[in-house]
Amino acid sequence: MKIPTLVAVAVTGLLTLSACGNGYSSNASPPPAGTANGATAAHGLGVGQTSLGKVLVDSRGMTLYMLSADGQDTSTCTTQCLQFWPAATPGKAGKLSVTTGKTATPDGTPIATVAGHPVYTFSQDQQPGDVNGEGINEFGGVWYAVSPSGQPLTSDSQPSGGTSSSTTGRGYGY
Repeated sequence: MKIPTLVAVAVTGLLTLSACGNGYSSNASPPPAGTANGATAAHGLGVGQTSLGKVLVDSRGMTLYMLSADGQDTSTCTTQCLQFWPAATPGKAGKLSVTTGKTATPDGTPIATVAGHPVYTFSQDQQPGDVNGEGINEFGGVWYAVSPSGQPLTSDSQPSGGTSSSTTGRGYGY
């Protein structure tokens, strides 16, 4: 008679402990990736809002950059470079008006391309909307955030305030 009572107490205790978890259920869906700070990338590349205006972002909402030293479908970013500038993972693109694809870095790492240019994130960007890599000159070229049209953004290509929704005719260049 004591064993069924002990089993009942043990089961009740386990149910009570399981209800006191950290609030996260393994069956719960995480929030959609890349939706922070106005980003629209659910499973791949999309558009997000930054202090420079609208830029392309990865699935986590992190700003995408291009290196001026790279060529059409050609990455020059080697292993040391990729430690600071991780290759953007190729994937589906949201409703973008620019062609996306993929290529590989010199060490064979797959990398997404936008308008034929390899794109990267920056290790010093901590959260969606950060643009800490804009204008940095290292690894053989200058790093620029990528506009929704696939062109590099330069700090002088945006009007003051940096929130223009149009990037046409702003004098982009490497």
